[in-house]
Amino acid sequence: KYVLWPRIDQKSCFKSIATAGFVPIVIENLLEGDELRTDLAAVEKEIEDRGAESILCVLSTTSCFAPRVPDKVQELAKICKRHDVPHVINNAYGVQADRCMNLIEEAHRVGRVDAFIQSTDKNFLVPVGGGVVAGFDKAFIDEISKLYPGRASAAPTIDVFITLLSLGVAGYKRLLAERKELFKALSAGIAEVAAEHGERLLTTPHNPISLAISLSSLSHRGDGAGGAQRPGEDATFFGSMLFQRCISGTRVVAPGSSKTIAGHTFTNWGAHHDNYPCSYLTAAAAVGMTRHDVDTFLSRLRKTWAKFDRQKGAKTESVVAVAEHVVSGLEKETG
Repeated sequence: KYVLWPRIDQKSCFKSIATAGFVPIVIENLLEGDELRTDLAAVEKEIEDRGAESILCVLSTTSCFAPRVPDKVQELAKICKRHDVPHVINNAYGVQADRCMNLIEEAHRVGRVDAFIQSTDKNFLVPVGGGVVAGFDKAFIDEISKLYPGRASAAPTIDVFITLLSLGVAGYKRLLAERKELFKALSAGIAEVAAEHGERLLTTPHNPISLAISLSSLSHRGDGAGGAQRPGEDATFFGSMLFQRCISGTRVVAPGSSKTIAGHTFTNWGAHHDNYPCSYLTAAAAVGMTRHDVDTFLSRLRKTWAKFDRQKGAKTESVVAVAEHVVSGLEKETG
């Protein structure tokens, strides 16, 4: 009946549980430094309180947007093995990161992993629309394959086949190695841009693909009353400026956004946490990126931030001028 789901603010994950007719049990993440990590005690308590026989599976995650980091899948695998509860891993774009794949291998070695699912477009440079279900028990994966009703397009399979055939093993491994080096370059570059504006690169060493920088200076926390700014309005406006400049891969997460999905309300949707301490911007180094892509992104980020600061400064000066005019008028009337 139940699926235990360490929170990851990605709608399709949550919707898949509800659409299949099961009840998702959201396990809130723990804030450890800047990172959001798995609450193992909460997972085990839910199993014990509800009874292992009523749990369909634990649905954990490896690849995710920082400051969320991969779940502690080894420890979850041990818990699942101890309680005889199935364990499914959402490995969306983890194939391109050897650290994510090593986590899954180790989880299988020390505990229970029934299946792990990954996206073709995120890992194999093809259009959106395909996925790969894998596992360590061939017979179990064959049973899943037999459930396929047929009649879907063969395009995703053909796309992957053509791409991998053209790249070859050496070509694909070269792209994976390049991605790791580009991650380092992106990390250093985005940290430098953040520091120029009094912000910082969030410390998320357990995430091998995604990075995040704070946007604390953009986290306005007024309540919106009397025409005041809404919480995070500056941050989301900054995000829109980036999008208009064809920077579509970043995400700006600001406080105050709640979303209800299948009857469950998530506070501060997008942050993977009810009360993350700051607004932030994420960026990822994905397979297929080039050094030119990284340099172009950093250049546009730097220029956009400078323009945002200029616009914000002009707006502030305008507000101050209006306030001074009002005060001057009041002084004349009372004088």
